[in-house]
Amino acid sequence: MIRFKSSHVLLMLGLLAPICSNAADYCIAVNNGFGNGGTSFIGKGFTLPSAGVCLPWSGFVKTASSVVAISTGTGCRSTDGKVVEFTILSTNTSYLGPGAIGVDHIRFCPGGSSTCPFGGGSGSGTFSNGPAKAQYCTSTLYRLPSLHD
Repeated sequence: MIRFKSSHVLLMLGLLAPICSNAADYCIAVNNGFGNGGTSFIGKGFTLPSAGVCLPWSGFVKTASSVVAISTGTGCRSTDGKVVEFTILSTNTSYLGPGAIGVDHIRFCPGGSSTCPFGGGSGSGTFSNGPAKAQYCTSTLYRLPSLHD
């Protein structure tokens, strides 16, 4: 029988937690995403829902060179699993003004264009106007600066 001291178990968990902490996040790029002239939506703890299911979205939006907005919303996957749609509401009093809410609707096919019933993804709204698709969540996207527009 293998025995572990509690301090060793805590040390192992402490080393593994940073590796796994971003594993369930989901990122979406509109117009090539943040840092490439577009916008990125970062869903903290969000995983793509299975067919016919909707899940809550919360996280933040990054656009321009320094604009960050806090976001919440819902992501739903079509019954056949081919399409995912998001409605995301975002606030940033410095950028949008006090009491203003940005609204974005994003739709794309997570399986790619070969199985997509409408050819490709799109986003429209306050922060998203243009082609949309899932994107790899990078360390640049995860950075949430304490000061931003």
